[in-house]
Amino acid sequence: MQKKCIIFALIMLENLSKYKIILGSNSPRRKELLSGLDLNYEVKTLPDIEETYPGTLWKEEIPVYIAQLKASAYKQFIEDDTFLITADTIVWLDGRVYGKPKDEADAKEMLRTLSGKTHEVITGVCLTTNEKQQVFHAVSSVKFAPLDDAEIDYYVTHYKPYDKAGAYGVQEWIGYIGVENLSGSFYNVMGLPVRMLYKYLKEWNAD
Repeated sequence: MQKKCIIFALIMLENLSKYKIILGSNSPRRKELLSGLDLNYEVKTLPDIEETYPGTLWKEEIPVYIAQLKASAYKQFIEDDTFLITADTIVWLDGRVYGKPKDEADAKEMLRTLSGKTHEVITGVCLTTNEKQQVFHAVSSVKFAPLDDAEIDYYVTHYKPYDKAGAYGVQEWIGYIGVENLSGSFYNVMGLPVRMLYKYLKEWNAD
């Protein structure tokens, strides 16, 4: 069944048939979501990729910049048949970026800040070949119900969300009990706006 799905996807995205698709990410959520497109791809991760950004950048400019920065780290591995996908996700609230928490205390503080408020989740995506590079971003709005300390402590202790922007995974327990409303792409909140990604893949080299 899986083989049939991959063959079908290649027909749907035959414009990419000459490429070897690489996901430059060690995020299990991005792997899961990209696999959901039935694409034949491989994962390649590099250690210690720089993820800092200029302080002058604002909102969606930040994850787009970092996605491009990640792509630049793979420059030496990009051959004529390579199609690289890199991405970065941030949580944005009141003019401040909430990335991955440093530790348990930081994760709990982030969730206390998000509690009872509406924040934005922004993912920047960068598509790179030797021929060109294209970037885009997606924004989703998430409203959290008020979370008490016991709920926050339980989630952080049991799920250890230290690799997640904003210290939470919408697909986990905290999303089940805490998300009152979500506007935009649910998958974007998970870490990859797959519908928008599919659109860009489908249109690649359409010109």
